[in-house]
Amino acid sequence: MTNRYNRHIILSEIGQEGQDKISKAKVLVIGAGGLGCPILQYLTAAGIGTLGIVDFDVVEISNLQRQILFGTSSLGENKAEAAKEHLKDLNDSISITSYPKKLTHKNAIELFNQYDIIVDGSDNFATRYLVNDASVITNKPLVFGSIYKFEGQVSVFNYSNGPSYRCLFPTPPEKGAVPNCSEIGVLGVLPGIIGTMQANEVLKIILGLGKPLSGKLLCYNALNNQSITLKINRSASEIETVLNSKDSFHTQDIEEVCEIEIDTISITEVITQSNIQIIDVRETHETPKVESLDVTYMPLSTLESQLEKINPEKKKVIFCQSGIRSKKAVSILKEFNVNNCYSIIEGAPDIFKLTKKEPSSDLSGFKNLTGLQNIKNND
Repeated sequence: MTNRYNRHIILSEIGQEGQDKISKAKVLVIGAGGLGCPILQYLTAAGIGTLGIVDFDVVEISNLQRQILFGTSSLGENKAEAAKEHLKDLNDSISITSYPKKLTHKNAIELFNQYDIIVDGSDNFATRYLVNDASVITNKPLVFGSIYKFEGQVSVFNYSNGPSYRCLFPTPPEKGAVPNCSEIGVLGVLPGIIGTMQANEVLKIILGLGKPLSGKLLCYNALNNQSITLKINRSASEIETVLNSKDSFHTQDIEEVCEIEIDTISITEVITQSNIQIIDVRETHETPKVESLDVTYMPLSTLESQLEKINPEKKKVIFCQSGIRSKKAVSILKEFNVNNCYSIIEGAPDIFKLTKKEPSSDLSGFKNLTGLQNIKNND
């Protein structure tokens, strides 16, 4: 094994003693997606002795743009199990365990107790709060990472009496206030950058080298290559609240806050419909407008005061810039007993592609649309 880890061992700061620490470490990675792939690859190559992978999802073709651990041969396979197979080829001298199941309040504590360090590569707020709370209860350091379009964040929580994720974000965001992970898109290389940073923090913790990002949030922008580091203060009350929930933790239910149960419809489905009302809930300052369509403009900020614009006889199809506010609008309308409402999955940019020759109060004229072959719901 000396040859495999030679570049580590010849570093005076690591040496054989440091490499032995790495080989004895037990690390659990939550998620084998965009962040999880580079995290797992570098930790495997570094020789982490015991590696656990939790992911219940399967590999889809849209994942391959950024989840570089997989290939077309992995399509349809569970991500945790597919990752394990690929990683065994990278380093067959370490122990890798896959958990092809969903992380829940019922299994998190028992699972976390088996590992030294937890790494969060999840893509939704519900799981992040679950992972944080389970880490606090089991007293495990948590290496956190998140990505959004062209920006990423990295931090280390619950380390050496440092702050937790809830010290930074005490409560989850309101339903519908954050985009679904498959709706906003992400620069393909960004998960690689942030995931590699997370792997670096894991090794620093194991080796006791440098200064882990405990009490700090590193924010990186891929478009201008700039990064800033923000200070995070520890909130004793937030941590105490989590610890006090220890006995009832397993009875809690995980709530997917970035997924809300709203009826949705795609543009390709819309064009087959008749007797519908198209509603734009973007704000008045957002341009351009969709001039080629018969659209009712009802900004989300004033939606409740404009209910008289809604035609009760028609199906309501609602859109915004990215498909997030339209879901919120549908939720609000349901509260006012306005039914038969649908959020258009695609946002305004895709709707701009639509053209028709004759004005109409419905979409029956969309049989002459052009460019529909390029419209799909990408992640």
